[in-house]
Amino acid sequence: MPLKCGIIGLAGSGKTTLFNSVSSHRAETGTVMKANMGTVVIPDQRLYEIDTFYHAEKVTPTTMEMVDIPGLAKGGTGMGTQFLADIRNVDALIHVVRCFDDPMNPHAEGNVNPVRDRETVDLELQVRDLESVEKKISRLEKLAKSGDKDARHGMDVLHAVKEHLESFRSARTAPLIPEDRRFLNDLFLLSDKPVLFVCNVDDVSAVTGNRYSESFHHSFREEEAEILVLAARLESEIAELDDVNDRKDFLADAGLKEPGINRLVRMAYHLLNLQTFFTAGPKEVRAWTITRGMTAPQAAGVIHSDLERGFIRSEVIRYEDFIRLGSEHACREAGKLMVEGKNYIVQDGDMLHIRFNV
Repeated sequence: MPLKCGIIGLAGSGKTTLFNSVSSHRAETGTVMKANMGTVVIPDQRLYEIDTFYHAEKVTPTTMEMVDIPGLAKGGTGMGTQFLADIRNVDALIHVVRCFDDPMNPHAEGNVNPVRDRETVDLELQVRDLESVEKKISRLEKLAKSGDKDARHGMDVLHAVKEHLESFRSARTAPLIPEDRRFLNDLFLLSDKPVLFVCNVDDVSAVTGNRYSESFHHSFREEEAEILVLAARLESEIAELDDVNDRKDFLADAGLKEPGINRLVRMAYHLLNLQTFFTAGPKEVRAWTITRGMTAPQAAGVIHSDLERGFIRSEVIRYEDFIRLGSEHACREAGKLMVEGKNYIVQDGDMLHIRFNV
């Protein structure tokens, strides 16, 4: 099953505009009644650099799934609260906070304050997580009374998480050792998911940010966070341009080197702990997505289950070596083509040729 990123935020934050900029699916902005799902192409220039040596019939980039989740509302009001289940079903979150003024689109709270808005959304997630943790504590309590030591330890861990949530802090920042996080795995806690914050600014602030985005950055001075500043409305205008030269001119006028959406997708890809490997030949040059740490047989299985089942070995060329030397033959002659077995951990940018027999 492909990994999914969910876009969340308060109503009016511009998250659906952002979704439309990055996704193959176009969704209605404004009040929506359901989550929108779309496929996002991962921008990777390496794919096209490889193809300059093959001139393949087809070049296929890799993709990931993106979900636009209806806007949450303070205090559990609004349609957004019906879709917390959609948040539970994604692997990472892109949290869009409003950092722009717009008299035609007034903020529900009467003024723009991204720090407050982030806390509002976080609180909604924390409250739901608190309910889940309390239910599991009740379940483990019965086992602990029967003498189950692991259940007793689990209760201690969950009580620590409960106290953390009650202090208005997200589960992802709970001070737990990795081994103890197993007690949370079956809960799929909303506030435990990795998150990328997007400060959605006005067009003129796309490069430098503004006072709202600066205050948001400052609020994380004691907490690590992935934060990206972009202008969703500007990005949507760029995405609507079909001509490459028109896009370049638009970007230059805006003072941008590349669409902010490209940076967003790459950061989301990293957030999901993903990496890319390539296969190449005269028919197709293609990028594939795997989770970091996957072995060569597991990577082969992403291409087709038969390749994993009948895996014999993998011929591996590093992307940098291929670009420098210019062909598989040259890499072989230079000793840069490696033959790897079942225990090989695939690295980002590897070019693989799988040998198999079924």
